[in-house]
Amino acid sequence: KKLGIVMSGAKVPADISGHMLDLDEEEDLEVFSKGNPMPNSPDSMVNQFRLDEENEEEQQGAINKDIFVTVDNPESHISAIETFITYRVVTRTTRSEFDSSKYEVRRRYQDFLWLKSRLEENYPTLIVHPLPEKFVMKSMVERFNDDFIETRRKALHRFLNRITEHPILSCSHHFKVFLTEEELAPLRKLGPGFLSRMSETMRAMANSVRGLRSKLEEFAIMQEYVDDFSNNMCSVDKVTHRITKEHREYMDELKQYGPTYFHWAESEELLAEPLKGVGSCVEKCSKETEEQIQYLSEVLVPTLHEYVLCADTLKAVMRRRDNIQAEFEAKNEALASKTTDKEMEVDDLADRVEQANNALRGDWSRWRTSMRADLKSAFISTAAKNVDYYEKVSLTYWFLFRLRKEAT
Repeated sequence: KKLGIVMSGAKVPADISGHMLDLDEEEDLEVFSKGNPMPNSPDSMVNQFRLDEENEEEQQGAINKDIFVTVDNPESHISAIETFITYRVVTRTTRSEFDSSKYEVRRRYQDFLWLKSRLEENYPTLIVHPLPEKFVMKSMVERFNDDFIETRRKALHRFLNRITEHPILSCSHHFKVFLTEEELAPLRKLGPGFLSRMSETMRAMANSVRGLRSKLEEFAIMQEYVDDFSNNMCSVDKVTHRITKEHREYMDELKQYGPTYFHWAESEELLAEPLKGVGSCVEKCSKETEEQIQYLSEVLVPTLHEYVLCADTLKAVMRRRDNIQAEFEAKNEALASKTTDKEMEVDDLADRVEQANNALRGDWSRWRTSMRADLKSAFISTAAKNVDYYEKVSLTYWFLFRLRKEAT
C-alpha cells in the first residue's frame, strides 16, 4: 500500500507543503529532497482551479456592476427598553437616480427585515435572497458574541449584494430608500397594518384550499425540483453539523490526550523522548483538527444553511405564484357563471398571472446559476481544506511511526 504525504525533513516542519513522501511497506522510507522536482499537490491544483474561476467571475462582475454595497462596523446599542446591534451600510454608485455617489447609514436587523418584506410584497414571484434567522431566545446570552455578530454581518452583506446583482430588485424604490435614508423607523411604521396583513393571509389560505384547476407543466417541474432541493439541502446541512460536532468532540479528546504523554515522560527516563514525541504528534493533530473545524464552521456550514433558507424562500415564491393563478381562476369561474361587469378585473388578473409567470421564469434561471456557483465554490474550497488537513495529519502519524522504529 502506498500513502502520499507532504514533508520536508526528519523533524516536523512548520510548513510541510510542497514536498511528497512515498511510503512502501517493503522498502525503506524515501524522502524527497528540496532539490528534486515535486509533483503538484492536490491542494495546489484545486486552489489554482478555484483562483482562475474566481478571477474571471470577479472581473466580469466588476465590468457590469454600477452599485457596490458593504456591511461592516457592527455596534451594540443598549437602552432601558431594548438592546440591539446596528451595522454600517456603505454604498458607492454611479447611477443617475442617486443624488450622491456615496452614502453611509446605520441599519439594524429590523431594517433589513423591512426591506425584504417590501421587496416580496412588490415582486411576489422574484426570488429575494434570505436573511439570517432571527435570534433564538434559548441562546439570548450569546446574541452579542463576536462570532455570532460576524456571522450575521456576513449574511447581511450577502443579502444586500444579491440585491445589487439583481436587474430588477436593485432598481427598487425601497432598496434606494434603505441605502440612502438616515432613519427608517418612520417608514417601517407605514407598512401594511394588522388588518391588511390578516386579509392577505386569509385570501391566500382560501386560494390554497381551493387549489389550482390546472398548473403549467414547467411550474410543476419547478415545484418538484424545489421539494427535492429542500430535502437534499436539509440532509446535507444536518450531516455537516453532525460531522462538525464529532470533529469538535474528537479535538476535545485530543487536547486531554496529549498532555498525558508529557506527564508520563517525566516518570519514565528511558522512554521520555518517544513519549514526548507521541505527545507532540497528538498536539499537532489537535491543532490541525481545530483549524479544520473553524474552516467548516466559517465556510461550508453557513453556505449550506443559507441554501436551506433559500429552499424555504423558493417554496414561498411558488405559493405566491399559485395564489395569483388561483385568484384568477376563481374570478374567471365567477364571470362564466353569471353576467357581471367583471371582465376588466379578470383581464387584469390574467395579465398579473402572465407577469408573475414571466418574472419567475427569468429569476429561476438566474437563481440556479448563482446557487450552483455558491455551492461549487464551498465544496471545492472544503475539498482543498480536507486534502490539506489529511496530508498534515498523515505526516504527523508518519513521524510517530519513525519514532516507534527508532525506539526499537
